[in-house]
Amino acid sequence: MTDKPSLDLDRPSSGRIYDYWLGGTNNYAIDREFAEKQLALAPEIADAVRENRAFLRRAVRFAVAQGVRQFVDLGSGLPTQGNVHEIADEQAPGKARVVYVDNEPVAHAHARILLEDTADPDRHRALAGDFFDGPELWERIVAEGIDPAEPICLLTVALLHLMPAEEEPGRPMAFYREQLPPGSLLVLSHACLETDDDRARDNFGRIGDNYSRQTSVNGSGGIRGRAEIAEFFGGLELVDPGLVWLPEWRPDTPHHGDVTKSRAVAGVARKNG
Repeated sequence: MTDKPSLDLDRPSSGRIYDYWLGGTNNYAIDREFAEKQLALAPEIADAVRENRAFLRRAVRFAVAQGVRQFVDLGSGLPTQGNVHEIADEQAPGKARVVYVDNEPVAHAHARILLEDTADPDRHRALAGDFFDGPELWERIVAEGIDPAEPICLLTVALLHLMPAEEEPGRPMAFYREQLPPGSLLVLSHACLETDDDRARDNFGRIGDNYSRQTSVNGSGGIRGRAEIAEFFGGLELVDPGLVWLPEWRPDTPHHGDVTKSRAVAGVARKNG
């Protein structure tokens, strides 16, 4: 593979902004400037993205412990600390298979380059694709070596809150749930602003508008309530502790502080027979 990441410095990249908040190095001045302006509106964002990444790591470890060896990461973003394939390979060396999917060219190119350096690059793949591609995307995922008859861990982490209601993200989610065989897991996290703080609500609304105007994200996104977020799981069975604030989902160590400051909820659900 010889692809090089497209810099696309005409506007900030959502993937590079997230990478910056995580302390990564795959970002540029235009991304850092945008990221710092959003932090001025909501300083808790930096902690929230780190909590989200920590949830991802815990969820992948949980999936491996449940016997799942296949992972599909929709909206994977830029490769950064604690990638899905790295966590899965630590827990089940030589057995996991991961397909990363993102519609942002720079994220896809970075992922391909990252996977070139793995010990067994044929087990882990990166696709340029869009969440809304549905059947076409799933066909390509299967072609990359995901066995539709064996349990799959489908990850939609910090993805759906980028999609406003008018785009109807519940429709493709229902399709992907239907494709999962019994024993599969759906891992999901989503921004959730359950607060009476009008200033916080206004600031997060401004952040959504900023993303819509200045980045690669189309639409101002959707900060949904917990009941709306739960609908994305459909009829799948949420595992304990259910749909909770990010720090509350099976933490490695006790969390001290206001869990609502993570500004996102997360859960893992199992598809039974």
